[in-house]
Amino acid sequence: MVEAEMIEAMEFQQLSNKHGVSGVPQTTLNDGAAHVVGAVPEANLLAEIQRIMAG
Repeated sequence: MVEAEMIEAMEFQQLSNKHGVSGVPQTTLNDGAAHVVGAVPEANLLAEIQRIMAG
């Protein structure tokens, strides 16, 4: 199961600070277990998801 949210970093600065947003777009996985910054190819995002799911 996947849950996704999109937050406007400039409008919600406290939340951006909480998650250490350093660039836009930024994908945060599993409440901070991993971050992907920038518009990366789908394969890169999938690899990061698989890495954190493997433990």
